[in-house]
Amino acid sequence: MVEQLHKRPCGKTLISLLLRTRTTGTHVGIPYVVPLKLLLKSILQVSISLSKVELSVGESKFFTCTAIGEPIRLDWYNPQGERMVPSQRVALHTEGVRSRLTLYNANVEDAGIYRCQATDARGHTQEATVVLEIYQRLTFREVKSPQEFRQGEVAEVVCDVTSSPVPVVAWFYNNMEIMPENNKFQLLPNNNLQIQQVTKADEGVYRCEARVEARGEIDFRDIIVVVNVPPVLSVPQLSFNATADYQESVTLTCRAYGSPEPDVTWYRKVVELQESEQYAIRARGTSLTIRNIRQGDGGPYTCKASNKAGEVNRELFLNVFVPPHITKLRNVTAVEGSAAMISCKAEGEPLPEISWRRASDGQTFIDGDKSRDGHVEVRGRHGESLLVIVGVSLADLGRFDCEAKSRIGGHQKSMYLDIEYAPKFQTNHTIFYSWEGNPVNISCDALSNPPATMLWRREKLTIASEGTGNMRVHSAPGRSLLEVTPMSDRDFGRYNCTARNNIGIRFQEFILAQADVPSNPYSVRLSGVAQRVATVTFMKPDSHGGVPIDHYLVRYKDASSQEWRAVKSQGTQTLVQLYNLEPNTTYEVHVAAVNGKGQGEFSRTESFQTLPIREPSPPSVNGQRGVGKAYKLGLIKQDDGGMPILEYIVKYKTDRDEQWMTKLVPGVNDFVLLQPLQWNTQYEVEITARNIKGLSEPTTIHFSMPQKPDITADSLFSGLGVGAVVGLGVAGVLLLLVLVDVGCFFLRQCGLLMCITRKLCSKKTATSAKSKELEEGKAAYLKLPLKEENGKEMLKPDTIEIKVHGDGSLRCTQVDSKA
Repeated sequence: MVEQLHKRPCGKTLISLLLRTRTTGTHVGIPYVVPLKLLLKSILQVSISLSKVELSVGESKFFTCTAIGEPIRLDWYNPQGERMVPSQRVALHTEGVRSRLTLYNANVEDAGIYRCQATDARGHTQEATVVLEIYQRLTFREVKSPQEFRQGEVAEVVCDVTSSPVPVVAWFYNNMEIMPENNKFQLLPNNNLQIQQVTKADEGVYRCEARVEARGEIDFRDIIVVVNVPPVLSVPQLSFNATADYQESVTLTCRAYGSPEPDVTWYRKVVELQESEQYAIRARGTSLTIRNIRQGDGGPYTCKASNKAGEVNRELFLNVFVPPHITKLRNVTAVEGSAAMISCKAEGEPLPEISWRRASDGQTFIDGDKSRDGHVEVRGRHGESLLVIVGVSLADLGRFDCEAKSRIGGHQKSMYLDIEYAPKFQTNHTIFYSWEGNPVNISCDALSNPPATMLWRREKLTIASEGTGNMRVHSAPGRSLLEVTPMSDRDFGRYNCTARNNIGIRFQEFILAQADVPSNPYSVRLSGVAQRVATVTFMKPDSHGGVPIDHYLVRYKDASSQEWRAVKSQGTQTLVQLYNLEPNTTYEVHVAAVNGKGQGEFSRTESFQTLPIREPSPPSVNGQRGVGKAYKLGLIKQDDGGMPILEYIVKYKTDRDEQWMTKLVPGVNDFVLLQPLQWNTQYEVEITARNIKGLSEPTTIHFSMPQKPDITADSLFSGLGVGAVVGLGVAGVLLLLVLVDVGCFFLRQCGLLMCITRKLCSKKTATSAKSKELEEGKAAYLKLPLKEENGKEMLKPDTIEIKVHGDGSLRCTQVDSKA
């Protein structure tokens, strides 16, 4: 510090002065000299790093204060003279003889003189100052873009700019400065731009430019000006017609123009319509489609277009013609004997006429109709028809159709008239038969509406539904079944069935009587008596014993025998066939009826005699064309005279021949095959049946053979292609080779077939197979002359049967073919 003092002239003078000055101490009355070191410590000197600062609003700055000496405090004071303390925008940092003041985000109010003051231990102070000048840079505040205006109004484009000193503002449009003398534009004192009667043509980008000449500072903002045009509506059609309830749709159109493009909404009775199953809104809302038009859809619809510039609306009207529609028709329930009133209400435009139709008989009723007996009457009111039925009965039960008609159309609905009535028993069968140990079902059937509750009583005691002992009750809708198993005479007698519903109560009495066996059948008759067959018919017995007859028992025997044979009838048929009788024999027969109780008495015994054996009756023949030169005659079974037919003797000849050809056919055959016959020839045939007793009368028939078919190569192959013809030729060659090989096998024991046979027949042993093949596999292609009835010989080849035995060898045997 001494060195610092010596460097300054004033410091030297002060030091020399201090060295020469002596201070007299008054404490002891002895003068003394102050030490130099102590003198230097008592001197303070303060300096700030900057003396004058210019700062822009929003900037930050710090200042450093340095003290020379021994300060005990360093304080900063603001321009208002207040000691500064740390805050959000002020930071203080003191360390030894240095103190740093930091100002953040300076504003205009922060301008002024700031002091840094140093204080020593004796209370002496020393300070230094710094001048802070704060200026405002060009600042644009709340300059919005775009700025929107409505067409035709006076638009004020806002450009809020500040600075210090005050800036000079200029406006530009389409790169041209807007001059104040322009009548369209005016620069306002607040630097805003005013546009008179703004239009869509005034839209665009406007530049607000600010300058500070003293600093050469310049800045600008581009502002988009948007001019909104209020919506305009164009409605091509104001009124629409539609018919309801025919799935018809109507589209209302409302075109809107404006800027920005208007939003179009639709209203129905002040309620905004939304997209739904009924409404379809398309083309940005300009079209409204009303689906499935109904009566309530008629009336005004409002089309509203709106944007930032305003809104406008138009009203469209929908006229709805409504086909008839039945809105009220309900099922009706009436008590039997009371009156039923059925109402049918219908709507429509125009108002429909209402008629009725009874489904049970198709009878129709219209307004004002009244039946002669006064049973049915129709009364009409405005859109409503009332069908009145006086004294309803079960005949009125069923469906009634209500139909509403107008020139637009018609509508029909149906209702059901339900009749409530007391129980009505459905059967007069009140007597049932049974016997001890045999269960019987007594059925009590009752119709009622609503369903009746049914119970059984026996001698004034109610039979429990779950049943007790030998009685059980089974219930079903409209039926109650009492199952009784009589165990003694006490179980027979009267039973009471009670049916009850909320309309009334009914009783029905049943009697359980003891059953008996049936009485005997009568009027036993024999018909169709032949050599071995007879038919027994009879009349039903007068009494079935109270229990249905199950079947009839027919007994018969040879009159000379004591042994009866029995035949049961099929169910309750009163006709029984007797078979395997002996011809020319007397038989006795009687009949008894059988029911659940048992077998009744037999009828009176009747006698009959079978016919003796005789010749057969003439055969029954039907002819049918055969294949090729053959003709087939069908044999229909006929009366064989009591003995089996042994054979049929068939004689046939042409109409040109006198000599008959004969053919014998076994009696078991059901056809005769005549072949070979001549083409285009008339034939006569006589067929006689023979049994052991003799010959029947002959049956004669005539038939004609057709023309010989004209089959030629051309006709066979004319429809075939070249490939098919070649294929048939190859197949013919192969067939010929097979026939040659078969011939070699049978005649000379050679060929491919012979080789295969040797391989198979030689599996057991090689030596024995060869001899066995020569012995058993020898060909027997023999021509055996067989006599036909026409006297001509016919050649028939024998056949060879080859059998495979269990040891794997083949056994070849010769079987004669039969003519």
